[in-house]
Amino acid sequence: MIKIVLKGNPLSTQNLYRVDCRGNFPHSYMTKKGHEMKESYGWQVKEQYHGEPLEGDLIMNIILYFGDNRRRDIDNFHKLGIDALKGIVFTDDSQIQTLSTTKLYDKISPRTEIIIS
Repeated sequence: MIKIVLKGNPLSTQNLYRVDCRGNFPHSYMTKKGHEMKESYGWQVKEQYHGEPLEGDLIMNIILYFGDNRRRDIDNFHKLGIDALKGIVFTDDSQIQTLSTTKLYDKISPRTEIIIS
């Protein structure tokens, strides 16, 4: 079992990605804020995990600790954390066979905890 803690209030993918239409071809891209957060998460992961990327099927439990109790859809908040682990903790997110997400609140220490087995 591996536990990774990503500090900071979890961010929704709606705040990190934008779609631009050029002609008839929509193009999705990550915003500057998204790149900065993904890079920050990547460094946090590298500080906590020093092994080789895991191979095989994975079970992932994600616990989102928000700094306030506003209403949120939890299905938009795990993508950036998973993307930050890719290539460091595991090879590809297609290895994830089971994914569960829990939403909690911690005003003092908002964070994302990812437990992989």
